Amino acid sequence: MKRSTDRILTTHMGSLPRPDLLADLLVAQAEGKPVDSARIPALTDEAMDQIVRRQLDCGIDVGNDGEMPRSTFFGYITGRMSGFGGRSNRRPILDMQHFPKWWQNYQARGVRRLNVYGFPAAIGPVRYESLDGVRAELDSFARALARQAGRFTETFVTAVSPGFAACSLENQHYDSHEAYVFALARELKREYEFIVAQGHVLQIDSPDLGIERAGFFQDEPLPKFIEAMEMHVAALNEALADIPAERVRFHACWGNRDSPHVNDVPAPDVLPVCFQVKAGALCLPFANSRHSHEIDAFHTQKLPARMTLVCGVVESTHNYVEHPQVIAERLERAVRAIGDRERVMAGTDCGFGTIVGDTQVSEDVVWAKLAAMRDGAAIASKRLWS
Repeated sequence: MKRSTDRILTTHMGSLPRPDLLADLLVAQAEGKPVDSARIPALTDEAMDQIVRRQLDCGIDVGNDGEMPRSTFFGYITGRMSGFGGRSNRRPILDMQHFPKWWQNYQARGVRRLNVYGFPAAIGPVRYESLDGVRAELDSFARALARQAGRFTETFVTAVSPGFAACSLENQHYDSHEAYVFALARELKREYEFIVAQGHVLQIDSPDLGIERAGFFQDEPLPKFIEAMEMHVAALNEALADIPAERVRFHACWGNRDSPHVNDVPAPDVLPVCFQVKAGALCLPFANSRHSHEIDAFHTQKLPARMTLVCGVVESTHNYVEHPQVIAERLERAVRAIGDRERVMAGTDCGFGTIVGDTQVSEDVVWAKLAAMRDGAAIASKRLWS
């Protein structure tokens, strides 16, 4: 995994806006409506070309495929694995319960086109019958990369963690939550290893360490939540056992939504669990106004020497384009907290299209934000390496 050896490198957290036609087809497909699925591969190839090119134009150093063929960052596995069916009955997060007017207004805006609280559940043993789904995605990404004149410094591909998948796709088969998590880990291991074998850094998306304190585990005291997250990480580490830590980065967050976030677990509470992950980089959101101050926790809770911090310096749920000077200041604050300029990268708080059809940040604003991040990283680099 590349480090910021002579300047601050830039990346993002995975999902990027999909073209409208592809998004419409993916939404319909996820809802079980009849679609002309034969059109999706060609539209995916076309979207990948655009997404790779736009990232390169914006100066992204470590880029990806934007998750173009996926309806969500986690539900995609229900179409790649057997054992899923029926409907989950996921509990609403505390923000929805404590701020009903916000939730009413949020729904009225039509931001989310998919009901992520009613995805399929595990109704039998979860199993990859083949890796055709991930193979098709990475083949399309490879074709898009080959068609570009420019090149990324490095590429990454995202995959959901077993812990978050188990929280969001209800268990209606296994004897316990733990048994379900480890069953998912055993299968996801195959996808993880395939991604790395294709030459990409693997990014694990694990928002359970942030949002499930106020979701799946909302009735549990903090120590019980931490204990559950340690179990989630133990399962993940089993899945990562045969992958070098330096080929893995771990992304945790508090949800990609503009909600009040007053029920978020503080970052310092979960950092010790994050440090247990067998990964070479930790990706956390520090651009948002609820958690930006928590970057200073690294002064006392030292980032393990094997890890780089991909610091969220661009927010992913509002349409303000951050000023490059603000981005530079955030990066310099992160470097002071970590104590090593080479172990800090610039990133976004979360993805911009974690759920297909999610329009919290307009597509043209997304690219302006990424370009601002490039400029802010350049300012910080000039100061840090002067």
